[in-house]
Amino acid sequence: MEIWFDRVTPDGSETRLQRSLIAEVPVAIEINGLGYAVMMATPTDLEDFATGFVAAERLGEAVEVDSHQVERGVVLRVTLADPATVIERVRHRTTDSSCGLCGIDNLEAALRPLPTVQVESIATPAAIFRAAGALRDHQPLNRATGAAHAAALCSADGDIRLVREDVGRHNAFDKLVGAMARQRLGWDGGFALISARCSFELVEKAVLAGCPLLAAISAPTALAAERARGAGLRLAALVRSDALLQLVP
Repeated sequence: MEIWFDRVTPDGSETRLQRSLIAEVPVAIEINGLGYAVMMATPTDLEDFATGFVAAERLGEAVEVDSHQVERGVVLRVTLADPATVIERVRHRTTDSSCGLCGIDNLEAALRPLPTVQVESIATPAAIFRAAGALRDHQPLNRATGAAHAAALCSADGDIRLVREDVGRHNAFDKLVGAMARQRLGWDGGFALISARCSFELVEKAVLAGCPLLAAISAPTALAAERARGAGLRLAALVRSDALLQLVP
């Protein structure tokens, strides 16, 4: 969408210009016929998004994704190979509103144990610097709007193999993981690079996707660092052109 703005400089001068704005719409996710979540997302690569989302939710493998445009947004209808998990999850969510003690269960579920990362990245800091320096060239949506996060699959030597963008950083990572699954791509000793703050959710998504190394442009939270260390995930943060931070195992 193109919108007109008045560009104002500190000296008070104004210039009228037109800018592209990123799309952000409600995306309703239905899994095996059951309503599961509504996410605000950029309506691109939605099949990738649904595939990565159900994997991050630990619901199993998506065998089919149907996308339906509706008046207010998009409905993604996902079919799982085994619907048992989502049935139990939806049942639990339904009872949450009527049970005063369910918050305890929710807190425990939010910090469920993570598996240990089973593969290694052979990428060096030089490879991370190389990928970070090239990321902007692989972000057409962000170049056009200045409002999109990116998640990238990078090779061990720092080549960017695949990128997905979204207004939401979590969505961008789900799209990347989903695209990798649908294209049958592995990490192959490489790493993931994200253009965002490294929250614990992104660490968990990386671990569940089997990612051996997560590199982030911004700093991690304390919980993200703790969860990464516990799962054996290599973490690089505050990646800049002149330095980066590596989490000590």
